[in-house]
Amino acid sequence: MKFELSHPADQLVMIMERIYGYGMTTTSGGNLSILDDNGDVWITPGGIDKGSLTRNDIIRVRPNGEIIGKHKPSVELPFHQSVYEHRPDVKAVLHAHPPALVAFSIARKIPDTSLIPNAHLVCGKVGMAKYAIPGSQELGENISAVLKQGIDTVILENHGIVTVAPDLFQAFMQFETLDFCARLEITSRRLGTPMSLTTEQLALVKKKQHVPMNEFIPQSFSSDERDARRQMCELIHRSYDQRLFTSTQGTFSQRLTPESFLITPYFVDRKYIEPSEITRIDRGWREAGKTPSRSVLLHQQIYEQHPEINSVIMAHPPNIMAFGITHKPFDSRTIPESYIMLRNIPLLPFGTNFLQPELITKTLSTSTPIVMIENDCVIVTGASLLQSFDRLEVAEFSAKALVSAYAIGELVPIGEQEIHDLEQAFHLT
Repeated sequence: MKFELSHPADQLVMIMERIYGYGMTTTSGGNLSILDDNGDVWITPGGIDKGSLTRNDIIRVRPNGEIIGKHKPSVELPFHQSVYEHRPDVKAVLHAHPPALVAFSIARKIPDTSLIPNAHLVCGKVGMAKYAIPGSQELGENISAVLKQGIDTVILENHGIVTVAPDLFQAFMQFETLDFCARLEITSRRLGTPMSLTTEQLALVKKKQHVPMNEFIPQSFSSDERDARRQMCELIHRSYDQRLFTSTQGTFSQRLTPESFLITPYFVDRKYIEPSEITRIDRGWREAGKTPSRSVLLHQQIYEQHPEINSVIMAHPPNIMAFGITHKPFDSRTIPESYIMLRNIPLLPFGTNFLQPELITKTLSTSTPIVMIENDCVIVTGASLLQSFDRLEVAEFSAKALVSAYAIGELVPIGEQEIHDLEQAFHLT
């Protein structure tokens, strides 16, 4: 999907639908704007239901101040205009009130973007703007004072967040990523002490490069491959809607033949990914014109070493990753269904997935279908794509239950005899 070619009004509606749909703002809260090449500001209206916004509700503000549209522009228009005035490189502004980031704004603290790889690269330095009345000139000046330092992501004291970027999707990625970091930190603190990545570990992540691979031009697409691409996209969309993925993070792959598999591409919006964007890998060569996930070699090695595995998912859902961030063991002995699906989930050191992939392939087995990497991701495998996805869901649901249980009292896992009985009843080996 070519988001950047969409009309500004359509872009604003699409992004607001995502923000509202994922509970990151309320019916009356939040506002977005785009500065187009003509110098016009396209902005969401004030006092209009954000859950049913259409392109006809969007307001156009001319450089001479003329307002075109059937509604009044957002009351926050002055600060949007102030941003465009002080930052000529900015063409999009996003402002919203997601609960996790509001919590940080109330505490007047900034979320830790070094809990997982790449978040600090997406968000950059995060600033804090002094409180002022919404819609006031003072608020615009306070935000601009931070933005003029070259900062693109700003927490507003007792208010919410503002992100700015050269386009609206990039502003949304910054917003979504910081919100993920905030939710992850809050959840992790319920378990224990979050462990940030060190300067050396963050530097190591920067060295992670795309895998050089020869290209091939597919001569045909079998019905099985077409169906696999469709199924992958459906489950990727579902993963995103369930917030198991973020826009550009999270990888699915599925075996096609003993020597080929499909994998998600690098940096393509998971919300709208299409079958044509899925990348085929065949005998170590990549489909021409596409860039596969940077974890492609790990997936390839798993398939080579484990003929029983036909699907691999890498993700970082917030409740699962709370265990990876605090380095706390994930005990799947919560309810019978969880143990049957998940079995043992070992926690491997940070960097294992790209420095020691052989350790992952060696650890995976029928009794260990999932591994967790400290401060990075969970790797879920299965005999089918649906089984891998099911395991990912069960793992996140179980993690959420465990986090809640820690707040209630001492955990009581299923006992050894009960585990033995489960293994006998369900032929677990």
